[in-house]
Amino acid sequence: MQGLYLVTPNWDDTDKLLAVTEQALQAGVALLQYRHKDASPALRREQGGALRELCHKYNVPFLVNDHVALCRELGADGVHLGGTDAPIAEVRATLGPNKLIGASCYGELPRAQAAQAAGASYVAFGGFYPSRVKQYAVTTQPSILRHAREVIEVPLCVIGGMTAHNAAPLVAEGAQLVAAISSVYLANDVAAAVAEFRSIISPLA
Repeated sequence: MQGLYLVTPNWDDTDKLLAVTEQALQAGVALLQYRHKDASPALRREQGGALRELCHKYNVPFLVNDHVALCRELGADGVHLGGTDAPIAEVRATLGPNKLIGASCYGELPRAQAAQAAGASYVAFGGFYPSRVKQYAVTTQPSILRHAREVIEVPLCVIGGMTAHNAAPLVAEGAQLVAAISSVYLANDVAAAVAEFRSIISPLA
C-alpha cells in the first residue's frame, strides 16, 4: 500500500459525494475510507454502498471508519479503527485474515507496535498539522516515522491537515500513505489535487 489515502467528508449530499469521489478515483487514489461521523444509519448504508460500488469500479480498496458491522454488511475491503473503537485482535478475528484493518496510533509508537502485533494492516500517525475537519492536539513529531521504520513492518500512514506540500517531508521520513480530506474534496481542481499528492508519494504513472 502506497499513495493517497482519501477519506470522505461529512457530506449528506450523496450525489455530490459520489461525483467528487469519482473524480478523485479517476485521478489515482490508493485507498478510500468512508467516514461520516454525523450520518444516520440509513444514510451511512446508502452512501457506503454507493461508494463501495464506485471503488470496485476503479479497483480501489474501500474501507469503513469505525463501523465493523457496516463493513461486513457492505462487503467492504476493511475498516479503520480509532483508539476507542473495538480491539484490533477482536476485529481481526471477526473479519478474518483477508480484510484490511487500519489503526489510529496518534503519536504513540508503542500503540503502533501493539496494533501491528494484533493484526493491523497499516498504522496511522497524527495529527501532524492542524486539520479543518478533525479537532485534536497537533503533537505528533515527524521523527516518529523514522523510529517506526525500525520496528514496524506494515505501511505507515500520516494524517492531520495534509497537503502535498506539508506531507512531502513526512514521506521523506518513511510515510507510505498520506490521508487527506479537505485538500481533495474542497479543491477547485480535484484531479490536480490528487496528482499533486501522487507526485510526492509515488511517481505518476
